[in-house]
Amino acid sequence: MTRSADTVLVTGATGAQGGATARHLLGSGRRVRFLTRDPQSAAARALVAEGAHAAPGDLGDAAAVAAAVQGVDAVFSVQLPDVRGEDSERRHGFVLVNAARAAGVPQFVHTSVAQSGNHTSFPGWDSSRWSKKYWTDKWEVENAVRTAGFANWTVLQPAFMMDNLARPKVGFMFPHLHEGELLTALLPDTNLDFIAADDVGAFAAASMTDPARWHEQSIPLAAESLTMSQVAATLANALKINIRATHVRPQDTIARGISPGWVNTQEWINEVGYRVDIDKVKSYGLPLTSLREWAEAHGSCIPASNAPTHE
Repeated sequence: MTRSADTVLVTGATGAQGGATARHLLGSGRRVRFLTRDPQSAAARALVAEGAHAAPGDLGDAAAVAAAVQGVDAVFSVQLPDVRGEDSERRHGFVLVNAARAAGVPQFVHTSVAQSGNHTSFPGWDSSRWSKKYWTDKWEVENAVRTAGFANWTVLQPAFMMDNLARPKVGFMFPHLHEGELLTALLPDTNLDFIAADDVGAFAAASMTDPARWHEQSIPLAAESLTMSQVAATLANALKINIRATHVRPQDTIARGISPGWVNTQEWINEVGYRVDIDKVKSYGLPLTSLREWAEAHGSCIPASNAPTHE
């Protein structure tokens, strides 16, 4: 493959953040190559139809990754958290960083999570109240990006994704939403920082358009900070249906079918939270999507009750 200043390798392109990045890049006239284990999947075929090129393979296949990074000018990097105890996030992140550096790729843009790097200061960190491996994996992959020697690198640190309120993730995170209920262990006065995947893609694409401006920056991302009652009201107003927020104790949330790991994260949000400086995010000059705008655009993917609101 020949090197082109217009070619970017996007990982996770059939997911939310990678897909948004790929579409922003394609919309700006860049060439997109994306790594996918199933080039015949509906999501992969949709990207190909928009002009992207599918490179077969996944981040667990070092040879496929090495082939995919050949001839590209930039890489967008995202990995799934390790949920099976296989050290997958660290392994996949390191494979991609090392392959890109060996191929002489000049720019690397990585997406991680807000609060990465602050984990040792979390209350209860030493007593293992929170998932240590989740946070240390994020931080170690970030540091691999920073120290690899790329001519330009950027680390994006999104807060909670608005896309978690839509299929497919909503079925795991908010399974009662289809009944018109946002059930959480979040406290009534806890604010949750939100960002849309499309905005992450916009920041990633902007960093690739002007590498010098975004070089050596680690950027927490959020567009709004809302309580769950505000989230419920926003969704209800956007979708014209009834949605209510229900706050229960962590043990009661688990008893109603929510994953213990996700409940533990909600407890972390109550005590720590993402704490993104939204005014600083706005200072970059890129448009940010409000939750209402996101809900109006993604209403068909939000499995809420069909009961109309009462006027």
